[in-house]
Amino acid sequence: MVVNKSKAAFRTIAEVADELGVATHVLRFWETKFPQIKPMKRSGGRRYYRPDDVELVKTIKDFLYEKRYTIEGVQKVLKEKGVKNLVGEEIQKDFFATPEPIDDSSRELIAGVLEELKVLKNDLSHSLARISK
Repeated sequence: MVVNKSKAAFRTIAEVADELGVATHVLRFWETKFPQIKPMKRSGGRRYYRPDDVELVKTIKDFLYEKRYTIEGVQKVLKEKGVKNLVGEEIQKDFFATPEPIDDSSRELIAGVLEELKVLKNDLSHSLARISK
């Protein structure tokens, strides 16, 4: 099943396996051979691959399947060149993108919302003080 997710979204091991055309057990095996692959694990051991993890796994697959490297060969390349040199430093560029500058009308809108929030906070504090007496 293909789900249209943003580039910054985390992916399950099944989604990554489908995207790469490999079995999930292959990805779990690669995790044992390449310590650079570190998907986030949730309760029950469920894996969630960050965009960086997906790019790294794609690169490893390319070395193994397309360039015909051995696992030891890919390990050596990763150790010698480093992940950033192989995968690139702009993996999460859109994820950590620098925000656009805020124009004056947006700044005024934000200031107005902030002022309303302060009033609400003050009202809530007074209400809680009355209730707790």
